[in-house]
Parts: sequence; C-alpha cells; structure tokens
Amino acid sequence: MSDLLELISNRKSVRKYSDRVISDDILRKILEAGRFAPSWMNVQCWKFILIKSQENKDLLSELSIGQPQVKNASALIVCVADTKGWDEAGITKIQNQAVNPSMQAKNALLVRTMEQVIYPVSYMMLEAESLGVSSCIIGAFGSEITEILPDVYSKVKEKLNLDESQIISTIIALGYENENSAKSEKKRKPFNDVVSLEKIGSNFD
Repeated sequence: MSDLLELISNRKSVRKYSDRVISDDILRKILEAGRFAPSWMNVQCWKFILIKSQENKDLLSELSIGQPQVKNASALIVCVADTKGWDEAGITKIQNQAVNPSMQAKNALLVRTMEQVIYPVSYMMLEAESLGVSSCIIGAFGSEITEILPDVYSKVKEKLNLDESQIISTIIALGYENENSAKSEKKRKPFNDVVSLEKIGSNFD
C-alpha cells in the first residue's frame, strides 16, 4: 500500500477535539492544498473562509443544528460555491451546452458549481490528516439547498459577507483529536460492491 493510500485509508471523521490550537502555519498549508486542487475548465469557482473566532463558530454551530464539533473545533473552513466564477472565467460566454452550465438543464449551474467544491474539500482534509490534524465534514446545515433555518442562514451570509451568487457548500471542522475519543473502526463497502469492470455488476478481479 502506498503512503498516500495508507493516509486515505486511515483517515476518519473526528468530532471530539482537544484544546490544542492549530498554528497559522499549518492552517495555511491546509488551505493551500485546497487552492491547488483540480478544477474543471480551471474555473476555480470556490472561496474558503477560515473561522477561528468563537463568536463565528457558535453561529455556524447554530446553523448546523447545534452540532458540537462545529462549536468546539480549533478552526473551521467554510467552503463556498461561487456561481459567478464561471462568468469570471469566461465560460458562460462559450455557446456550447456541454461546456457552459448556464445553458444546461435547470439548476445545472448550481450543481456543477457545488460539484467543483468537492475537490478542494478532499484535498484539504487529506493535507490536514498528513499534518496530524483531524477533521470532520459538516453537511447538515441551513442553506439554499436544505432550505432549513433561513433566518440563521441569512445572518451567517451577512456575517461572512457572502453575496447572492455565493453559497455555503461544506464546512470543515478541524482540530487535534481528544485522547479520550472513542475509537471506532472505519467501515467501507467491499471493493467489488463499489468497483466494476466495464459495466456495473462485473467484478474488477
């Protein structure tokens, strides 16, 4: 097993953190990993907001239905899908339905933009793991997608200076794992349940 594959296989979501603070140097390295992530058509339609203040962590925890790991993390990275990024990259001027998401089916622009943010999220979490920092991806929170807690979401967007084209896609909680955290086994489906050769149902090996 390669070092990278071992890192991926060992990584797990951690929700209980110690009081140890993550240094700015390490946070910058994690954020740089996101900046260097691949982007289709090089649109890079993402923004990352580093959250360290307890005030903002408390507000984002409220937005996340009170999830304690949001409030108790050493830092948070709010990952923003920026739909105007396509226009800034000149993609929306291309009159090709396969390339220009605004010419595709309803909501295609939102879907393709949210899809793009998946890549830097993965890169940042793996870089964090390589630096000994635990993480947890937060997906349950109020947004245009979930349509819950609209008042809190509106307050968050104002607080974070987000405009109408910018949507919170994901929140990454970061921290050093509490030594008293319960140890859990990483559970994944068997290889041949998720991997097929040439067609679904045909085993790779």
